Amino acid sequence: MECNHEVLQAIVQNCTHMFENMEYDEDVGESQDNMRRAGPCSTFDMDKLKSTIKQFVRDWSEAGKAERDSCYMPIIEEIQKQFPPEKCDVSEVRVLVPGAGLGRLAWEIACLGYSCQGNEWSFFMLFSSNFVLNRCEEENAMTLYPWIHQFSNNKMSGDQTRAVTFPDINPHSLPPDSDFSMTAGDFLEVYTESNTWDCVATCFFIDTAHNVLEYIETIWNILKPGGVWVNLGPLLYHFENMANELSIELSYEEMKDAIMKCGFQLEVERESVLTTYTENERSMLKYLYDCVFFVARKPAALHSNSHCKDIKTSNCKELNNSVQKTTTT
Repeated sequence: MECNHEVLQAIVQNCTHMFENMEYDEDVGESQDNMRRAGPCSTFDMDKLKSTIKQFVRDWSEAGKAERDSCYMPIIEEIQKQFPPEKCDVSEVRVLVPGAGLGRLAWEIACLGYSCQGNEWSFFMLFSSNFVLNRCEEENAMTLYPWIHQFSNNKMSGDQTRAVTFPDINPHSLPPDSDFSMTAGDFLEVYTESNTWDCVATCFFIDTAHNVLEYIETIWNILKPGGVWVNLGPLLYHFENMANELSIELSYEEMKDAIMKCGFQLEVERESVLTTYTENERSMLKYLYDCVFFVARKPAALHSNSHCKDIKTSNCKELNNSVQKTTTT
């Protein structure tokens, strides 16, 4: 517990000036006094914190490599297939990773030379990704006990108290000319400029929407004509059954129909891609996600046919409006 506390304290202390577009009038001493006076955490926030600690295992530890290989590698390999280094200047290929979490997927894409930006809205994830990406330079220098709060389904007593070290690789080892960045904010609000991205890569992301149709519409809007959307994940809608929260839960069949009606061309589709998420490999209880992987393209013909573009954008909005009306009646 003390070890986890030390890491969390380091994360908090290193996030004081992380946002470039904010003014910081409060000195560090006053900020630390405020933290000491803070009230107890809610159960919701504590669950978020526990989940974030496990995210370090998934994204930045050797223990998470198998999970990263099953979730991230299909996306990375597809990006390399769509934009092969031998046929294009990958530094000019702009890739966006919404719901970037602690940033490993976006970081790996940037390591390959692509211009990559991760986007995240959760402060838990933003503070933690800032720490690991900007403050951790030595491999496996930090230690966490991610399963210390798991009292059930332990085969051995030591399983609950085993340590995990991070980062498994120096995050500062990006190539000198790499273009990698992280942005904070709601995906729907941050990305509004049309035709700006060559690729949008989503991993365990689209089910975080209140209304997944808004995600589809935004991805369509920000992709350049000819750009691709690469997705892997389930549909575990985050706001389902949450009081006072809008939540539209489409089946994959319904979502695929919406993607096509929006104008996308579905080029690759694989169902039953089995993956885990922040799995405790020694637990007696494991969750296996039966994910879908797809590649959808925004037709290049739209570049020379603005009327077609207007029609498709209108289709997205009309479909979105009709679903919302159905939900509220």
